[in-house]
Formats: sequence, structure tokens, C-alpha cells
Amino acid sequence: MGFYELQKRFAERCPAIGLIGRTPLVRIDCLKSELPDVEIYAKVETFNPGGSLKDRPVAYVVMAAIERGELDASRTILDSSSGNAGISYAWLGAALGIPVKLVIPDNASVERKKRILAHGAQIHYTRAADGYDETLREVRKLHSAEPGTYFYANQYGNEWNWRAHYETTAEEIWEQTSGRVTHFVAGVGTGGTITGVGRKLKEKNPSVQIECVVPDAFPGVEGLKPLKDPHDLVPEILDKSVIDRMWDLDVDEAFEMNQRLARVGLFGGQSTGGYLVGARQVGREAKKAVIVIMLNDIGERYMSTRLWDM
Repeated sequence: MGFYELQKRFAERCPAIGLIGRTPLVRIDCLKSELPDVEIYAKVETFNPGGSLKDRPVAYVVMAAIERGELDASRTILDSSSGNAGISYAWLGAALGIPVKLVIPDNASVERKKRILAHGAQIHYTRAADGYDETLREVRKLHSAEPGTYFYANQYGNEWNWRAHYETTAEEIWEQTSGRVTHFVAGVGTGGTITGVGRKLKEKNPSVQIECVVPDAFPGVEGLKPLKDPHDLVPEILDKSVIDRMWDLDVDEAFEMNQRLARVGLFGGQSTGGYLVGARQVGREAKKAVIVIMLNDIGERYMSTRLWDM
């Protein structure tokens, strides 16, 4: 059973689930003077009930697990998150009457921590100094210690993650651009978005280019995984074969782009600025293109970070 079929069934039990997906695509014109023949569009994922694109994969992971009989109120949903997926697990668990426990680095923004706690989920913190990969190691330890207690959602290795974007996000992008999209620019968190969207768009048109931005480990971009060090853990579901190029991302440049977006009325989170930096690099090279990025979440979730201090 596909995403939309499950969504329709579960929306009878939890109406908010019916609000996931079908988000608007808006044109970004703040680079128009520099790139007059390049069209850049953003998929505004803040319209999802959890406020981010993570509602798509998390809902599919949870719905599919319940459908298969692997998850009910007797088990606790367990996973690691930098914040947004944690919010999605938290509100879905609250709505469906299933407890949630999340492993999160302690430098995740205060706003996201408070939203998670508001829905009644538990948070187990890891030290930011140990890197984001420590959350992955810690969540596996917790599950191994009490496997019968938890349903380990494992968004980094769960196929329903990338399938959500393959079945919904990519189809929406294709339809909303009337098949004109030439480039998709994203990053790697769990690998679900770039894998799912990349696979579907290349099925639609093999010439579509999938561009990936990669930040440094420190100070980093919340939600985007560093992949430059040989010791960095690579998400199991990441399909590198769909990625045509990987671009180094300067964090300060990404934050400056967030400021620039805000001046034209779009208020995105940290990753959005990074994606737009990547789109500018691609546009400079392509000269003429139709580029789509994700506006993963809203800027208010980062008021306590240095994003808006510039």
C-alpha cells in the first residue's frame, strides 16, 4: 500500500495526517539580477502540520509499521534526530497514542526541543562535542539493551524514508514544474530526500541533475550531515549513484543567504540558505536552468542559534 493510500486510511483516525504533503512551490527571485535566465523554486515544507519536510518520511515509517503489525501503543518509538524528525515523531505519536523517545544532540535549537517536549515525547541527549554520529551510536545502544521495549524507527536505514519522497515530493515537483525541472539541489541528513527525489526525477528524465551540498562538521548546518571525513557515518539509505555532483558548503555563506531570503519574505531554516547557495553555484555554471530546492522548515526554529545574529 502506497503513501497516499495509507494517509487516507490513517487520516480517519488522525485528521492532521491528511495535511501532510502537497505543499506549494514558490519562485525565488532574489538572485534574478545575477542569474536572469535561471528559475529557482522552493518547495515550502513548512505547510506540513509538523512544520517541516520530515512529516513525510516519518509518517510513512510510522504508518507502515502499524500496518505491518510491528508497532502499537505497547511499544515506544525510538530514533535519533537533529530536531525536525523528532518533532514529527512527537506529534504523530501523541496523535496516535504511541509513546516516543528521541536521541538528540544537546546543541539542537531550543525551539525544536520545546516543541518535542510539548507533545509529551522523551529526549535523551548526547554531547554536541561528540558529533552528530554519536546520536546514531547511542540510539543503537538503547535499542540493543531493550529491544522488546522499542520500535527502532531507524530513519537512516528505513526504506519508507526515501520512498516517501519518491512517491510524494518528487511527483509534486515534477507536476508543479510541468516537467521542466533541470536541477534538484539538496543535502544529506538521513539521505532520504535526495535519494527518493533523485531516483524518481531521473526516472522521469535521466538528464535531471541532482546536486548535493555538504557542510563542514563544525560549526555545521543543523539537519545536514557532514560527509567529508572518512570516519563520517554514511546513511544506509543514501544512494550516491543518483548524485551528479557534491559541492562544499561554507556555513557563513549559507547563513548570509538565509538573511537575503528573509529580505524578500521567505523565512527558512539553516539548510534552506545552504541549498540556495548551491543553487547559485549551479545556476552560474548552467546559465539557463530550472532549479528546485527544499525549504525544509521555518526560520523561527533557529532564533536561539547564531543564524539570525548576522
